[in-house]
Amino acid sequence: MTLRVGSPVAGRVVPLSEVPDPVFAQAMVGPGVAVEPDRVAGDAVAPVDGTIVTLHPHAFVVATEDGGAVLVHLGIDTVKLKGEGFTLHVVKGETVRAGQPVVGWNPDDIEAAGYQPICPVIALDATSEVLAELAEGEVKAGDTLFSWQR
Repeated sequence: MTLRVGSPVAGRVVPLSEVPDPVFAQAMVGPGVAVEPDRVAGDAVAPVDGTIVTLHPHAFVVATEDGGAVLVHLGIDTVKLKGEGFTLHVVKGETVRAGQPVVGWNPDDIEAAGYQPICPVIALDATSEVLAELAEGEVKAGDTLFSWQR
């Protein structure tokens, strides 16, 4: 089975190795890609259909029916903002569809606060060998970032 993982935000796809955080850059939490978001206020959307199993203002995990889980992290070190600048549109345990708004935010405000707004999108508990068709260049929210062989 192949799981299509969509972009949570519009922007430019960059390799994880360019994320200014060693935990993501070295794929310690799992493989994936990152999106350097357009600097416009909007919503980060669910990358896949599933259930919100982890929900913080700055990050969320959507688990699919078949046990896959995708982490979306909105910016680097943004946990230090303690939720300021983020608006939750869902609750933990809620079922979501790919493309459904999960968190409202403004990457421009994140950057103005001194944080990198780059968004790692990670296939949890996976290896890089199972990811294919990695996107390059500009993406819109919902565009495929990568496919995950499950």
